[in-house]
Amino acid sequence: MVNTDIAEILCVKPKKTTMKIEGEVVVMKKNVLDFKDVMASLLDRVHELLGRRVSLHLISSLQPDPANEKRGRLGKAAHLENWVTKIKTSVTAEETAFGVTFDWDESMGPPVAFVIKNHHHSQFYLKSLTLRGFPGHEGGPIHFLCNSWIYPNHRYRSDRVFFSNKAYLPSETPELMKELREEELMNLRGDEKDGEFKDWDRVYDYAYYNDLGAPDKGPDSSRPVLGGSTDLPYPRRCKSGRKPTKSDPKSESRLAILNLNMYVPRDERFSLVKFSDVLVYAIKAVTQVLVPEIASVCNKTINEFDSFEDIFHLYDGSIKLDTGTISKLRDIIPWEMFRELIRNDGERFLKFPLPDILKESRSAWRTDEEFAREMLAGLNPLVISRLQEFPPKSNLDSAKYGNQDSSISEEHIEAYMNGFSVQEALEQNKLYILDHHDALMPYLRRINSTNTKTYATRTLLLLQEDGTLKPLAIELSLPHAQGDSRGSVSKVFTPAEKGVEGSIWQLAKAYAAVNDSGYHQLISHWLQTHAVIEPFIIATNRQLSVVHPIYKLLHPHFRDTMNINALARHVLINSDGVLERTVFPGRYAMELSSSIYKNWVFTDQALPKDLLKRGVAVEDPNSENGVKLLIEDYPYAVDGLEIWSAIETWVTEYCSFYYKNDKAVRTDTEIQSWWTELRTKGHGDKQHEPWWPSMQTRDALIESCTIIIWIASALHAAVNFGQYPYAGFLPNRPTVSRRFMPEPGTEEYAELAEDADVAFLKTITPQLQTLLGISIIETLSMHSTDEVYLGQRDSTHWTADDEPLEAFKRFGKELELIENNIIRRNNDKRFKNRTGPVNIPYTLLYPNTTDYTREGGITGKGIPNSVSI
Repeated sequence: MVNTDIAEILCVKPKKTTMKIEGEVVVMKKNVLDFKDVMASLLDRVHELLGRRVSLHLISSLQPDPANEKRGRLGKAAHLENWVTKIKTSVTAEETAFGVTFDWDESMGPPVAFVIKNHHHSQFYLKSLTLRGFPGHEGGPIHFLCNSWIYPNHRYRSDRVFFSNKAYLPSETPELMKELREEELMNLRGDEKDGEFKDWDRVYDYAYYNDLGAPDKGPDSSRPVLGGSTDLPYPRRCKSGRKPTKSDPKSESRLAILNLNMYVPRDERFSLVKFSDVLVYAIKAVTQVLVPEIASVCNKTINEFDSFEDIFHLYDGSIKLDTGTISKLRDIIPWEMFRELIRNDGERFLKFPLPDILKESRSAWRTDEEFAREMLAGLNPLVISRLQEFPPKSNLDSAKYGNQDSSISEEHIEAYMNGFSVQEALEQNKLYILDHHDALMPYLRRINSTNTKTYATRTLLLLQEDGTLKPLAIELSLPHAQGDSRGSVSKVFTPAEKGVEGSIWQLAKAYAAVNDSGYHQLISHWLQTHAVIEPFIIATNRQLSVVHPIYKLLHPHFRDTMNINALARHVLINSDGVLERTVFPGRYAMELSSSIYKNWVFTDQALPKDLLKRGVAVEDPNSENGVKLLIEDYPYAVDGLEIWSAIETWVTEYCSFYYKNDKAVRTDTEIQSWWTELRTKGHGDKQHEPWWPSMQTRDALIESCTIIIWIASALHAAVNFGQYPYAGFLPNRPTVSRRFMPEPGTEEYAELAEDADVAFLKTITPQLQTLLGISIIETLSMHSTDEVYLGQRDSTHWTADDEPLEAFKRFGKELELIENNIIRRNNDKRFKNRTGPVNIPYTLLYPNTTDYTREGGITGKGIPNSVSI
């Protein structure tokens, strides 16, 4: 009786605990850079037929592994079904859904993770695993969002593990999942990894910007290391592990210019769709290939536009290549890229779409109103500030640079002040300045030793009753010929419309635009979005688990950034790269950006604080954002404050769900490690700055995450996607000046008096650089066809928690309201700065949350989640 099973006594059969769990696995076979994928697919089929398959093991949440009680027990292996018949050999990336059936012991509870092993010949992209009909799981299906490349198993030192979409703070992690969570972070840190990283490595680590120069080519191609010093501080980039150069052990060796296989962790690389979209961008950047071919077919004056008609011809006639040149280009450029470069008629090279700046009028860009309006609603609305003392003062060290204060006097501007005295205008907050003087003056002597001939500029403006800005004067300054300590030599130019004086005024505006264009590309765009955000990406992947709620919050805002930054270091910001060839600081461009980084303050990137710091807003406790704009019709600021508020509300609701109090932030070990590493390594040159948030409160976490999302999304959109609409016609945003302002009595002055347009074109960016510059910014201004905009996610199952999902829906609805507000303001004729003389509605901060068409292209609107181009 003692040995009799109780079920026999009760005449009840024992309950069977093993059950079948049906799942669906979605994969993509095509490798972004693997154009030999046909053979790889065939080899995978052979491996499949030989029994070397793709296996998955679910991991228990309740039963410990007998071999290691700190982690969950593995279930039986399951395999992807019908691989041979389902996977197609294709030249495009295609998702394929596989069935998978797990034998699962019900007593093991819902799985918290799974292990996948790839015994095939080549890698595949694992998008997701979904388990359906799991008994006792109240939330319905269990979702595992993977979005990761799975290489053959022998490439890894430990198993590839993926967790369900449930978020956990470290202290709330299920006991049998904690070690897996920690081990996965150790793998991503790769602290023991030496040598050059390979495609299958998943290592996130830091390095200096020591890969810009090519010292083995000679001193002209050498560039200083940025980062790791007080003289040349810089944010860190992703480490690649490449060997040092032979001539300079501190500099990292570079790949060949046509080799685009720069290391970034494999999951940070572009999707196939995105990669296809930027193929043309890459080849256009290879100036060593294109420039000699273009030079051979330039028109009657080598490297010059002979008239504005020559430039207009780029948009309707372009450059006709002879048969021999076409043949040469076909030999050196892959067909996919060549076809796009040639455009649609098969003969015309570099035919460009008409930029928005020219669609309404071919001359409106030259008006003073448009020149000033673009400081509020153009490519670089981040610099203009309120003038609070007259004349403008310099903050440069007078012991080193002498007197650098402005020479603009009241006599210069009184005729243009609409009846105001300078003092009255100051008191009524009507004087504003676009001031590039201090940023450029320390480098100007070196910059002008090259082919560039330019000035450090100050542009003074008056805020008028109708809300528009009126230029009052432009000051052009040079270092003193007898040494920096003697100060600057300056000339002041004031508005004129006719005669040689009008031509000189147009040139003065061009010099100011050159300053602003260079500052925009180097600082507002590259440094303050691309460069500063990369350390956050590295630190997040190294210190925050994929199941951490803050990882889930921030991860969409990091998409493609590391890849585009690596590509930029390869062909754009490197020595002799596109930026050095097309933007006026030339070889000193990146050094100049390092000097500006010295003054970068993380907390000042919050839009309200930025506006207050520049004096274009004042504190107002009654407004939603705590600030009141002094320029009511400031499109970037008006739209930006609404976007900022929406992001801040979303982040507040999200963080408040997971962190009930400040103690929860202080005791979150991953958050504390993340923030410490971000400061001490990622932005290590600024680790001792007092302004870093302490990360001891929930408010500090909310503030920091809001700033990160703002930089990656809205700030980048504001300075990037208007490039072609405004600068696709380069005379409106020249990037180079090649000679100084003509002096009376010189040949240049006589030429200016005889033909102002020719003199203007001989002063600004020459033909070859214009062609290269336009081709680059055209692609930089394009939205990818797989773009994911602010308020969107690439999956609705990004978290299993209902309240954050509802908060995200509210965020999307708020962004839709902002879209309607922007349209309404653009149609309101009172707001002249929203369209201007060129009639370009301000849509650079139009979220585009409602757009799921995935059409891409140059739209001049839309805020992608991340710095993705």
